[in-house]
Parts: sequence; structure tokens; C-alpha cells
Amino acid sequence: MTTPAPTAPDRTPRRLSAVAVPGLLLAGVLLVALNLRGPLVATAPVVGDLRVDLDVDAGTIGLLTAIPVLCFGLAAPLASAVIARTGPHRAVLVALAGILAGTVLRSVGDARTAIAGTVVIGLAITVGNVVLPVVIGQDFPTARNVVTAAYTAALNVGSALTTTATAPLADLVGWRWALASWGLLVLAAAGVWTAALRRQRVRTAAVSAAQAAAGDVPGPPTPTVPHRPVTRQPAVWGLTLAFGMQAFSYYGVTAWLPSLLADEQGLTRAAAGASSSLFQVFAVVGAFAVPALVAWWKRPAAVLLAVTAAWATLPIGLIVAPGLWAVWSSLAGVAQGGGITVVFIAIVARSRDLVENRRTSATVQGGGYVIAATGPLVIGAVHDLSGGWTVPMLVILGAVAVMAVAGGLSAGGRTEGAGRG
Repeated sequence: MTTPAPTAPDRTPRRLSAVAVPGLLLAGVLLVALNLRGPLVATAPVVGDLRVDLDVDAGTIGLLTAIPVLCFGLAAPLASAVIARTGPHRAVLVALAGILAGTVLRSVGDARTAIAGTVVIGLAITVGNVVLPVVIGQDFPTARNVVTAAYTAALNVGSALTTTATAPLADLVGWRWALASWGLLVLAAAGVWTAALRRQRVRTAAVSAAQAAAGDVPGPPTPTVPHRPVTRQPAVWGLTLAFGMQAFSYYGVTAWLPSLLADEQGLTRAAAGASSSLFQVFAVVGAFAVPALVAWWKRPAAVLLAVTAAWATLPIGLIVAPGLWAVWSSLAGVAQGGGITVVFIAIVARSRDLVENRRTSATVQGGGYVIAATGPLVIGAVHDLSGGWTVPMLVILGAVAVMAVAGGLSAGGRTEGAGRG
């Protein structure tokens, strides 16, 4: 008759841990992810307004996309240090505060203020880029692949939302208010994330109380596992190059696809922005399809090669049959959503613990985003030099080919034992 008593209080914290807290944290992860790409692509639909109002050339406009991506690369070690000092959950709030400040700063003043705000946005998003995969590995250990898929899908939903809505907002209230209005989404994410942290503290206290009531004694600390430096692991550098080529192609296409559609298909600014959002929306399909393919094929490298094949349809299709741009944008959208997902899955699978996860994530994203930062600039420069869009699309095709080779050699032949790096 004494056995039911200790089990009753133990079920409540378990239910909080398994349902309420991860559910609230998941909502927070998704809302934060909506803010990690949207600020970067928000300027693309209003490029013309920015050039006229700020009196800048195409190169400066390219910097508004390239600077944050360059921050992703150069500031990744700093982001890793911030996360180690504050802890993953508080680091998310640091990222959101920086995104909000940068969004407001970018929307006021002249070109120098816009560039300064863009730098702040880039630094803040760098922290978010590195920390969210760590949060996923820490708080969703039994559903990492699915949550990773949801996270990468939310990245692209955020891009699609801002790409679609910024131009109509600018038509109503001007480009400055249109860009600044996305700060409301940052505030929503911060509110949900703060609530999730409060709920976690309640859950942690309840679990501790239940363990004390049951007489549970914490076991000895887990022995520290020596870490082989991730920079000495060839597969990590291969993943870095694959991620870099994926991101180079993504940012190059994101920055210039509206302009390409306007030039080649005669679409209006608003129509080109909305049409190019297919590239973002269909990434949701890729983000969720890739974990299923990895589980089915059990060969991440094979999945990555399939992703690159779909990626190649965009540059080839826009050269050969540009009238079918909606088809090519959709297929490439699936590919780019799947590409980042399979790389993140490989990072988590190869990492033996959260420390190695954080270091590998920072290394892959740091080096990869340095490469990616050149995407908008290179594609824009090649377009100016060639006077058309064929050569820029060939550059994208070359980047996809490099991604196929580097990723195929590094993503892993099978999922079992992937953590042994």
C-alpha cells in the first residue's frame, strides 16, 4: 500500500517535462527561427527604394545582404563564447535583443546608419545560428531530426513571409516602416521564449522536489571525455565547404532572384518578390523530407547528393527554359531547405556531446558563412560584367557541383555510429 504514494508526485514533473516544456520551447524555437533569415531578405523587394532614398549603388545594396552573412562566418567563435558564458537559453534572448536593435537602426538615418544596423543584425543572428542547434540537441534529444526539420523550415517560412509582405507594406507606409515593422515578430519571439524559460524553471524545481521526496541521490558526475579538435577532422572541413556552397547559392539566389524575374519575365516589383517566395516556401518540403530520407536510406551522403541534383534544376532551368521559373524555383526551394537540414543532421550525428556539437556547429557555420557572404556580391558583379543572367546561373551551378563533391565525401555513409568523428 506504500508504493503509490511516491509515484504520484513523480508523474507531474514528467508530464511537464515531456509535454508542456518541450512544447513551449518548440514554439519558441520556431518563432526565433522566423527571425534568423527574414531580416536578411527583407531588403530585396525594396532594393529600388533603398537605392534612390539612400543614394547608393548596387554594390552598397549588396553589402546589406553580404555583411550579415560575413558576420555569420567571422563572428561564429565570438558567438560560441557568448553561448558558453550565458548558457544556451539566455543566449537566445541576447540574439533577439540584437536583432531588434539592428532592425530599428537599419530603418532610420542614412546609408551609414543602415550599414551599422545591418552589422548589429548580423552579429545577433550569428548567436542565434549557433545556439539553436545546441538547444535542439540539449532539449529535444529524442526528436532531434524532426525538430531540426521544423527549425530549418521555419527559417525559410520567415524568409518567405518577409519577401512576400515587405513590398506591399512599403507601398503603404514606405520602406523604412516596412523594414522596422518586422521588429514586432522579434518581440513576439522574445515573449514566448521568456515564458518558456519561466516554465522550465518551474519544471526543474518540480523535478528536484520529486527526486528529493523519493530519496534519489544524484550519481557521480559524468567523466569528462577528451575532445579531438574539430579543426583536425577532415569531415568537418568537408561539411564546412558543403555548407558554404549551399549558403553561397542560397544567398546569391535570394538576393537577385526578384531582379532576375523582373528583368527576364517582366514582373512588377511586388509580383517578383511574391513569386520568388516559392523558393522559400518549398524549402519547408525539403526540410521535412530530408529526415525521412535519412531514416529510410540511412545514408546522409546519398541524401545530400539527391539534394544537389534538385538544386541544379534552378540554374539549368532558368537558362534553358526560363518561362518555367516557377517549377525551377519550387524544386530548388525543396533542395535548399533539404540541404541545410542534412548538414545540420550530420553535425548533430557526428557530435558526441553538447560541447562538440557547439564547436562543430560554430566551425561549419563560421567557415561556411564566410564563403556564403560572397554570394550576393559575386552574383551581382558577374551580372554587371556579363550584362545578363546566364553566367551568374552558371556560377550557381558550379557552387552546387562543389557542394555535391564535398558533402558526398563528408556527410556520412550511414547514420549508425555517425557520432564517431
